[in-house]
Amino acid sequence: MNTEPGTRALLDHLACSSRATWPLGELLDHFRERAFGLFLLLSVLPAFLPLPAGAGAVSGPLVMWAGLQMLFLAEHPWLPSWLQRRPVATASIDRFRKRLARPLAWIERFSKPRWPALVDHRATRVCTGLLLIVLGLLLALPLPLTNYPFGMILVVFAVALIERDGRTLAVAWALGALQLLLVALLFDQVLAAASGLLKLVTGN
Repeated sequence: MNTEPGTRALLDHLACSSRATWPLGELLDHFRERAFGLFLLLSVLPAFLPLPAGAGAVSGPLVMWAGLQMLFLAEHPWLPSWLQRRPVATASIDRFRKRLARPLAWIERFSKPRWPALVDHRATRVCTGLLLIVLGLLLALPLPLTNYPFGMILVVFAVALIERDGRTLAVAWALGALQLLLVALLFDQVLAAASGLLKLVTGN
């Protein structure tokens, strides 16, 4: 019988803490084998908060970093020391929890530990890593009205990894593939956005 807290219980624990902030590295160490799911959930947090434009530029690279490490079969997220010390505000976690209360409740109704081979098998971890890299890249691009759609798909990935639920992970793959298909149909707009981002980064 699974005794680990679910995703909402995990967020409740963090949001209701008396601590003002949590060092990111400490959070990931505390949740051990579920650390990739938690890291992914915290990575998409800016996409759901009322931040200035460019929230995807914060979330996207973090999602890509998680995906890259899963692609190379890392057992636990590795972060540089400055990022390990990066504080995650309890108030931000609380706002994130409230904003996603209904979707998380709906996802959790259908999520439980099952189909462990889809979560732990080397081939499926590589597949998950590749999808996260591509989705993170697209989230980072300045595409209009995409933060929430990409963010929600990544939340499904995060819940699947936290709950260790292979069936929900398969749903996340399907949603990710569908999103990539939609993006492919709008390739010209995506290419223009990527070109604009590159010019912004290089200053040309």
